[in-house]
Amino acid sequence: MLRLSKKADYALMAMKHLATRADAASASAREIAEQYDIPIELMAKVLQRLARRGLLTSHQGTRGGYRLGRASSAISVADIIQAIDGPLTVTACSTESDSCGQYAKCSVRDPLWRIKDRIIAALATCSLQEIAAGPPPEEELSPLVMRRS
Repeated sequence: MLRLSKKADYALMAMKHLATRADAASASAREIAEQYDIPIELMAKVLQRLARRGLLTSHQGTRGGYRLGRASSAISVADIIQAIDGPLTVTACSTESDSCGQYAKCSVRDPLWRIKDRIIAALATCSLQEIAAGPPPEEELSPLVMRRS
């Protein structure tokens, strides 16, 4: 099963929190952590990692905190996830390496790599702005999604 880490979940929550601030003011790690009941130390580490990757900027002082490093429309979900979890992988042999005993004989490695590329491409097409905007109107939902509701 493909699953995001808790840190990636927290990063997405924090980035959405910052993207939905009408005044674009900074928010502290404490403010974000308290809003979502996340341990402050963990939130601080997540925000620092996002800042190191340029997705956030940090400011010191009484009005300090974190802000988006660029427009929410220019930050993709893939950017956020990969800033926290590193490169997305779907198989144990996620790189071209012959360290796996089955590498030369594996018949599913290349198709799984193509699937991974499609997943990354899909995540890259979804911006933070879209996530911050909320769910799409019902008419934009596919018939399959509508049937499940």
